[in-house]
Amino acid sequence: MEEQTENPLDFNSRVDLQQLQQAVQQIKEELAKVIIGQHDMIELLIISILANGHSLIEGVPGVAKTVTAKLLAKTMSVDFSRIQFTPDLMPSDILGTSIFNVKTSEFEFKKGPIFSNIILIDEINRAPAKTQAALFEVMAERQITIDGIQNTMQAPFLVFATQNPIEQEGTYALPEAQLDRFLFKINVGYPSADEEVQILEVHHQRKNTLATDIIKPVLNAKQIEEYQETIKGIIIENNLLKYIASIVNNTRNNGNLYLGASPRASIAIMNASKALAAIQGRDFVTPDDIKKVAAPVLRHRIILTPEREMEGISTEKVVSQIIETIEIPR
Repeated sequence: MEEQTENPLDFNSRVDLQQLQQAVQQIKEELAKVIIGQHDMIELLIISILANGHSLIEGVPGVAKTVTAKLLAKTMSVDFSRIQFTPDLMPSDILGTSIFNVKTSEFEFKKGPIFSNIILIDEINRAPAKTQAALFEVMAERQITIDGIQNTMQAPFLVFATQNPIEQEGTYALPEAQLDRFLFKINVGYPSADEEVQILEVHHQRKNTLATDIIKPVLNAKQIEEYQETIKGIIIENNLLKYIASIVNNTRNNGNLYLGASPRASIAIMNASKALAAIQGRDFVTPDDIKKVAAPVLRHRIILTPEREMEGISTEKVVSQIIETIEIPR
């Protein structure tokens, strides 16, 4: 009897990822009922959920930034809040405020819309610095300190924020400290001509049916937490950790950059690459996973030198050049 030899390329996943993969596929199918194209944005948003990170979505008006984030939240049976940022918005409008109760003669804290599971902040750069700063603690530590009392946010807690890169009048640029709290900055472009035809067809066929009525929930809060824990168990070898560190360290010593990325960027690349590997059914990270998530993780954390900015070089181009110059681990 001929002895069978094992194929070295065959492997059994040490982490059961089948249910996670099925859930991600179901979410994509639900969103596809309404959203045409924008596959990169949807995948990065799903990765940010699994990696337990916030996302900043940037694009011109009308490219489905807000709709996609809102419908993605609809695929999960969790609490959802939408906050429209405006120049007159105060921190108490987001966090909440203490109100005097006449019956008890005591102050009672009334929670603001930030006390939810998924928060959609529309046009985050419309509010002034004072209001933007109200998000610092809650985004980094998932807690809010008001009147000396810590209020812990209920898991999962994720912030999706949108902004328009073109219009500058009446806007307040986000400071680097706040940008650093976003796992991804997702750039959203225009659809292709074929996709635009499909968009028109879908809207024509839907008639009076609301987009939110079409989407069905796929995950609940407990499942999201379980999948976030699963992501932490994805294997990443030591040489890949050194690869991530080399990429980030290069941004700090790059002649094209005025400001490099922080260690938080290294952690973000590691966590995002783990989530990407899991979505693809692997319980281990590959260099390709790291290369794919590097740009959305780094593009908002690095600043070009004035000379390179005047030449029209983008941060994506610099990140691409850095990745090309660093030897890929074998």
